[in-house]
Amino acid sequence: MAKILLVEDDADLGERIVQWLKHEHHTVELVGDGEAGSDYLAQLKYDLVILDWGLPKRSGVDVLKKFRDDGGTTPVLMLTGRGKTAEKEEGLDAGADDYLTKPFEIREMAARVRALLRRVPQFTTNSIAIGAVELNVGAHKISVGGKEVQFAPREFAMLEFLMKHADQVVTTDALLERVWSSESSASSETIYTCVRAVRKKLKEAGAGDLIRTVHGVGYKIESDGENSSLKGE
Repeated sequence: MAKILLVEDDADLGERIVQWLKHEHHTVELVGDGEAGSDYLAQLKYDLVILDWGLPKRSGVDVLKKFRDDGGTTPVLMLTGRGKTAEKEEGLDAGADDYLTKPFEIREMAARVRALLRRVPQFTTNSIAIGAVELNVGAHKISVGGKEVQFAPREFAMLEFLMKHADQVVTTDALLERVWSSESSASSETIYTCVRAVRKKLKEAGAGDLIRTVHGVGYKIESDGENSSLKGE
């Protein structure tokens, strides 16, 4: 699951994109103008940005140039009705990683999103195994000892993030920022409740206490060396 910022002023198109990406298990934040897009990029971390060119208050190209000038490296997919070669060249030279001309099929956009995410190291892994727990990102399934265990979408996303950062202490702030939407009312208590639910399901399935609490800081999953593995697509 990726955290994606969508900057699009067409409300209907924006909502269609949001719903499609959520269906593919991503967390998506939608803003409708260039100034808001720049503010979000300055304050929050994303795995991918989908950026419209023709935005009110600040153009998508200006947003992108500022983001790159400030050191932003997140992949950016530019959306625009401008289809001339010179205009595509301008968008790509500004720092876009890919370019999609409107109107477009949502399925094509989703395919481009998947292709861009494959450039991000943490999304090149399709399967993670730690001890008896195996998490298959592509199939969106978690199994313990070969038997599938059902998790709610947010529980899955949190466990995925912790497993991808095994042997690292993940703070509650990091979980709130990367797994929950910035506009949600989630808090440290929300994290605690989610961790408790995941622990309960893992223990009942025979996985033991996989998630360790680091008091005053956050949570940690420790890989067990030879019994842990990462598998690419």
